[in-house]
Amino acid sequence: MQREEFLQQLQLDYIHQHPELGALPLWTSLQAPEYFVLVTLNHGSFAAERLIPALQHLGYKRLSRHAMADRGLLVTQLAPADDGTWLVLAELQLGSLLRKTREALKILIEQTHPWDGQGQNLLCRGRPWPMPDWETFRQLEKMHPLAAWLAVMGPRLHHVGFDCDRLNSDLPTLDGLLNAAGIVASEDRYHGVLPVSTLLEYRFYPGCSRRLAFAGGDEHRLSLGGIALVQKCLSGSTTRSAQLLLPQHTRCVIG
Repeated sequence: MQREEFLQQLQLDYIHQHPELGALPLWTSLQAPEYFVLVTLNHGSFAAERLIPALQHLGYKRLSRHAMADRGLLVTQLAPADDGTWLVLAELQLGSLLRKTREALKILIEQTHPWDGQGQNLLCRGRPWPMPDWETFRQLEKMHPLAAWLAVMGPRLHHVGFDCDRLNSDLPTLDGLLNAAGIVASEDRYHGVLPVSTLLEYRFYPGCSRRLAFAGGDEHRLSLGGIALVQKCLSGSTTRSAQLLLPQHTRCVIG
């Protein structure tokens, strides 16, 4: 699989999950998204150490790693050789979860069919394990929202980030465009999974809720993932916004 094919699969899966976001004019620009935030967990073939070599084979270079102990995340930034979309791979550390939460999530993961735990496209296949029941989801959501998200979505693209400058616009203008489409920013700056550097103006827009069928047959509406807009606070900088995305204090050196 080539890099462009991989990115296309990610994007198609994302738009399938969020048709209202995929219909936004942002996607019609010739400019590619600034970054994709992918979420996985440190278990078996879905662990970052297993996924990153495949991403490097597609032409991505690992640039930095960030530890976010308060969120139980280890985040890796990967850059393409060209001017294309960056990848931000957020790996949930199962050891950071309370025992009851960790065991509930592991029970689901361990039901993955062996064939669904192989190949280069593990991040764009969808959920590889059975859907949890509503009670389990609520239990996970109460203890760690990202664990609940993984339970129903699987390792996947969580949200897409667009750089306002690279779209030849500004954040207020694009914010107005999204508001007109019924997409409203979250008041929580950190709603998009990761803490964001103060070097960027940032807004995260949750996707519209959709009805999901849980194990047992009951259905509930959930908003899962979304879209982000970023703009550099200092104009004229040639550094990519994706490179400035995460706070410096979260950087870590791992041998």
